[in-house]
Amino acid sequence: MSNLNGKIALVTGATRGAGRAIAVELGKAGATVYATGRTTRQHTSEIGRRETIDDTVDIIEQHGGKAYAVQVDHTDPVQVKSLMERIQQESGRLDILINDIWGGDHLAQWVPFWEHDLEKGLRLLDNAVKSHIITSHYAAPMMIQQGSGLIIEITDGITEAYRHSLFYDLAKVSVNRLAFAQSQELSKHGITAFALTPGFLRSEAMLDHFGVTEENWRDAVQKEPHFIVSETPYYLARAVVALASDPNISSKNGGRYATWNLYQEYGFTDLDGTQPDWGRYARETIGIDAG
Repeated sequence: MSNLNGKIALVTGATRGAGRAIAVELGKAGATVYATGRTTRQHTSEIGRRETIDDTVDIIEQHGGKAYAVQVDHTDPVQVKSLMERIQQESGRLDILINDIWGGDHLAQWVPFWEHDLEKGLRLLDNAVKSHIITSHYAAPMMIQQGSGLIIEITDGITEAYRHSLFYDLAKVSVNRLAFAQSQELSKHGITAFALTPGFLRSEAMLDHFGVTEENWRDAVQKEPHFIVSETPYYLARAVVALASDPNISSKNGGRYATWNLYQEYGFTDLDGTQPDWGRYARETIGIDAG
């Protein structure tokens, strides 16, 4: 059974989707969680969605966990530095960093790159890559000082297959490489870093896109047959908890991992007890190698 009591975790992008689920599952496992994002009950970000980091913390506390909601724009070095100073002052350490900032759903365009809105494309890279670099830049010294830590870069896909939009592709491939680069420089300090991807993520935004809810999500299969193998954000979150609880986690340093191969190693399940395997589905049904 996972036990992260005494661990201090920072989950960026904890407002919704994978970030929220990861924050909740880490809190349920005993970690104290700093849940960051731009949307609070007092402030709505440019995305305009209804979920807030305050709601995320409420869910954690309802499960008996301890968490703090901190409004942070992770593309702003001043705000990120202030966040790390607060964590150092209040908790004295940082054991787990989940770099999950994305903020690109409203910016990505599935068109040839020369037709893509350039301002939106560059903003996407700021949100999805620059924010991760800034956060790790200020988090790493705390981990180095204590001689331990885990950094997980949340990505989309672990192969070199093109993701059908230059800016989106560059963002996700860059996050994979960022995980590897950090692993090379941090391992000598006792810190492990790697990339982690979900399969077909059944996030709040994806449910809205198909006009369904978690209760009737299978209705969307009529529009998108591949949705049948989708997974809730909590499947990825349970992978994170399993990884963070692994005493031999350093063996995964620098790698790229996915829910569809980790469940076989750790045995975690999705909320409904199933174990979705996007890798096998993609190989057998679509004819592509997802890794």
